[in-house]
Amino acid sequence: MLLPFGGVAEVEEHGNRPLKEELIVVISGPLQHIWLQATAFCLWKFGLVSVADYELFTFYNLSILLFNLLPIWPLDGGKLLFILFSCFRSFQKAHRLMLIFSIAFLSVYIIAVLFLAPTQLNLWIIISFLIFCIVTEYRQRMYAIIRFLLERYYGKQTDFHQLKPLIVNEVDSIYDVLLQFQRGCKHPIIIEKDGKKVSQLDENELLHAYFIEKRTTSTVGELVYTY
Repeated sequence: MLLPFGGVAEVEEHGNRPLKEELIVVISGPLQHIWLQATAFCLWKFGLVSVADYELFTFYNLSILLFNLLPIWPLDGGKLLFILFSCFRSFQKAHRLMLIFSIAFLSVYIIAVLFLAPTQLNLWIIISFLIFCIVTEYRQRMYAIIRFLLERYYGKQTDFHQLKPLIVNEVDSIYDVLLQFQRGCKHPIIIEKDGKKVSQLDENELLHAYFIEKRTTSTVGELVYTY
């Protein structure tokens, strides 16, 4: 999808592709500015473009590159922030932290524009677009989590780089446990009662109970006794 300052690649994995693969896709955009700048430099050195044209191109090329690396959703910088948080937090917490940081950095950006270029209409158009994207992402945050879980259950992902057990209490709801799922991790579910292990389930059993059996309000303890 083309945007005023670049483009966005829409994918259907909903956060279930390996983080390394997603990182490569995200950084591929900013890397294009490097070979473009190198090409412009060569054209200038061989006298095919004037100094003024080369300087103008360099200014716009670097401006777009640095702007796109701002840690604000849906810019590449915001997506890199999401990937970073996803390495240490559950999908839900990583998504929430990404939105919080995006709002914070966008606020700083707005203040900078107010002081440095308050009459630049194009900057306010871009700011309006970013605000719209962040608000939309916030409103759809629960849908993003459900899509992540659905793709995790119905998708074809079979390789996980880390085995990360989740220790939960038998009175915890299935949904609350699902919210602890992390990208790139396989979760054995260790169920405890009074601090002692009573059972263990595979994550697919929870996903099956939630999406297929529609046990949206059940606890993991009820699931254990069923099995």
